[in-house]
Amino acid sequence: MARRGTRGTNAARIIVLGATSAIAIQMCRVLARDGAELMLVGRAALRLEAIAADLMARGARACHVSVQDLSLAADAQRLTAGWVANLGGKVDAVYLFFGILGDQEAARSDLAELEAILVTNFTAAAHWCQAAATILEKQKSGGLIAITSVAGDRGRQSNYAYGAAKAGLSVFVEGIAHRLAPSGARAVAVKLGMVETPMTEGRNGASVLRVSPESIATPLARLARGKSKPIIYLPWFWRPAMLAVRALPVSLFHRSRL
Repeated sequence: MARRGTRGTNAARIIVLGATSAIAIQMCRVLARDGAELMLVGRAALRLEAIAADLMARGARACHVSVQDLSLAADAQRLTAGWVANLGGKVDAVYLFFGILGDQEAARSDLAELEAILVTNFTAAAHWCQAAATILEKQKSGGLIAITSVAGDRGRQSNYAYGAAKAGLSVFVEGIAHRLAPSGARAVAVKLGMVETPMTEGRNGASVLRVSPESIATPLARLARGKSKPIIYLPWFWRPAMLAVRALPVSLFHRSRL
């Protein structure tokens, strides 16, 4: 399905993988105000349609919807190429938002839970990143922006399966950035701290460091066309915060309940 408006043809063309994410929705609203053309990808058809209608009302040039379980990435290259074709044969940015926190306690003994966390957050995500990178490299422009997490900066008992997957994804995207540099395309791993979303509801964490999806929507939207380092922290204060966590001596770190 495609909803089309009447804005000019120089609008940014954006693919959003995991478009029903609370953070993705807020970022898309920022892009819509600038008249972007959006390809929204996710599993929930009715939710995607509602989001598309909202974005059109906010000024998006066009909104396309594709229903896809992103944890199943066998056809990543073909599907991504199809989405780019629907956007007119070129894409300015591919955002990857999808992922799951999973249940770390259950993953200690339940191999299915452990595999779901690792496959969704790393293996499947890596397939989609690779597919996007191939297209961006060929067109010699555009950016891959993958949402990772500060949880990958140091293994902690509370979420080490999730953290390991996100750490792997950050390195994977950093490698893609290195690969793409000669072509003019780029890749960015965005290490998010704690954000108030349905996925994190009820989770422990320092409330003073939590932010709303709205507060990070504009910085994320700017990455669609702006240059950036291959790895950034958002909000910015998570870089020094995680530097402090990584600097903790093992003897002190192992006494903590992080």
